[in-house]
Amino acid sequence: IDLETTGFSPLRGDRVIEVGAVAVESGVTAEEFHTLVRVSRTIPRQASLVHGITDRMLDGQPLPQEVYPAFRDFIGGSTLVAHNAQFDLAFLAHELGRLGMSLPNRHICTLRLARRRLPRLPNHRLETVYRHLFGGLPEGNRQHRALDDARLTAMVWLALAGG
Repeated sequence: IDLETTGFSPLRGDRVIEVGAVAVESGVTAEEFHTLVRVSRTIPRQASLVHGITDRMLDGQPLPQEVYPAFRDFIGGSTLVAHNAQFDLAFLAHELGRLGMSLPNRHICTLRLARRRLPRLPNHRLETVYRHLFGGLPEGNRQHRALDDARLTAMVWLALAGG
């Protein structure tokens, strides 16, 4: 999974504005989930510069109460895999909690896994790890967009978990 947000802290009012997830079965992508999320919080310029999502892009998008029940159905009881899982899962748990829902799923952090398995990399950002493992980013990949980063995370996890 991967999320894009308005900032760094759900406790300071930052919100999830994009959700991307890839379901992997037997080592291949079986299904994907992706949506922007319309929230009442304005996207700060600094955040928009990172992921490219603007307030205007959220116009007409589904509200959190539409997104998260569908997302819970998508993930079911699966183990969630995220790069820097602590960040994404804190936001996801906060958003679900706002709707009276919980996040009991187990999780795996590919950032922690990469740090253990690839200690000599100059950094362990998702793009760096992916490039190290696969030589380059897929054509058309948009860095810091939820579905594209979820796809990279799935590939990194499959490569690191197998090794």
